[in-house]
Amino acid sequence: MKVRALPHVAVALALLAPACSTSPSKSATVAPTTTGAPTTTVAPISGTLNVFAAASLTGAFTAAKATLSATNPGLSLTYNFGGSNALVAQIQQGAPADVFASADTKNMQKLVAAGLVETPVTFAKNKLEIATAAGNPKHITGLADLAKPGITVVLEAVGVPAGDYTRQVLAARGITVTPKSLETDVKSAVVKVTSGEADATVVYVTDVAAAGSTVTGVTIPDADQPIITYPMAVVKATKNHAAAQAFVDSAVSGDVQKALEAAGFLPPQ
Repeated sequence: MKVRALPHVAVALALLAPACSTSPSKSATVAPTTTGAPTTTVAPISGTLNVFAAASLTGAFTAAKATLSATNPGLSLTYNFGGSNALVAQIQQGAPADVFASADTKNMQKLVAAGLVETPVTFAKNKLEIATAAGNPKHITGLADLAKPGITVVLEAVGVPAGDYTRQVLAARGITVTPKSLETDVKSAVVKVTSGEADATVVYVTDVAAAGSTVTGVTIPDADQPIITYPMAVVKATKNHAAAQAFVDSAVSGDVQKALEAAGFLPPQ
C-alpha cells in the first residue's frame, strides 16, 4: 500500500504508533510477545536512532535501511552489530542505544531483569546450519563429522547465542567437538572458514545464505534444531522513543520484517 506523504512530514517506519508498555520489576522474567500493536495513526519520525543488533542481522537490517531512510528523510539511523552478549554489556555500561535486537531470549532477559528495556517482542526466528569451505572439500555431511580427526572447527564463544545453541545441540547428540578457536560472533566464525583457517563452523542458515558461494552449507535436521527466537525491545534510556518504537513495530510487521524474510529469517509466529 502506498501512502502519500504530507509536506515536510516524514512517514512512520511501519505506519504503526508506539505501543504502550509496562516496565517490569528488576527481578521479573518477561517473555517476548509475538504481535505488534496496530494503530490507525501515522506519526512523524525523525532524529537520531541507534539500533544495537545481533551480528546475524547485519544483512537484513542493512537492506532495510535504504527503504527506511527514503520514507523517513528526517531520520538518521545507525546500527551497532555484534554478539548479543557483547551488546548487552555495552548497554549495561550506558552506551547510547535506542533499540536492542538479540539473537536469543537469554541475553535480552539480562536487560529486562535490570530494568533497562521495555517489554520485548519476538520479531524473527532462525535455524542452525553447518558452514564449510567452498565445495565442502572435507566432505562434511553432519554434526558428527565435526568431531572427526583432521577436521578443523571454530565455534562462537560461550554467551554468544549461536555458540550456545550449537553446544546445546552437540550435547544432546553426545558429540564432543574441540574448536580451534571461539569467535565473538557468527560473522567472525564465517570469516575463519572463508579465509581457510577452519574447515567448518556452525552458524545460522541466514549467515550461510549471506556468504553466498564463499561457503557450502550442510543442513542440520529439524529434529536436532533448537528453538531460536529473536526478541527486540526499546531501551528505556532512549531519547527518541517514537522512532525506537516505530522501528520495533516495523521489525514485527513492516519494511524491516520484509527485509528479514528476504534474508531467510522465519517470521515471529
